[in-house]
Amino acid sequence: MPTFTTILQKFDAKGEKTGWTYIDIPLDITEAIKPGQKTSFRVKGTLDHYPISLVALLPMGRSGDVEGGFIMPVNATMRRGIRKEAGATVRVDLEVDDSPMPISADLLACLNDDPAAQAYFQTLSRGHQVYFSNWIEDAKTIETKTKRLTQAVMGLAMGLSFGQMIRHFKK
Repeated sequence: MPTFTTILQKFDAKGEKTGWTYIDIPLDITEAIKPGQKTSFRVKGTLDHYPISLVALLPMGRSGDVEGGFIMPVNATMRRGIRKEAGATVRVDLEVDDSPMPISADLLACLNDDPAAQAYFQTLSRGHQVYFSNWIEDAKTIETKTKRLTQAVMGLAMGLSFGQMIRHFKK
């Protein structure tokens, strides 16, 4: 498992990444973890001694003749776990994480009560199922989670994809 030390950084104005805290993953580390990889992939390991799993490394592209590396977003939960913010040094241990993304137990329970929604959900690719699951599990309050569960089941029963469902309920 490759180990290195780096500094937590924070994007200023960087489009959708504005305000993100992240770490740069050196190219030699990504090559050691997953040789030849140019697209996003998930890793597990530790930040200092805080365990992480199913965390995406995101490619940063090319700049001129320089091959782009990867970054790893460090969310608020991870920062609380290591008790550090941007500018701090962190020790990183990483390896590929091939574990399947979990699907929300609450979503699965609700789908059991609606055969049409469940049948459509099962036709979706695993990645699209994960969109629904993550959206539900990212809710900060029980009220928001309940609203999202209701919208997801209704949207799935109507045969809507995640994006279609979001647009439908925004109206």
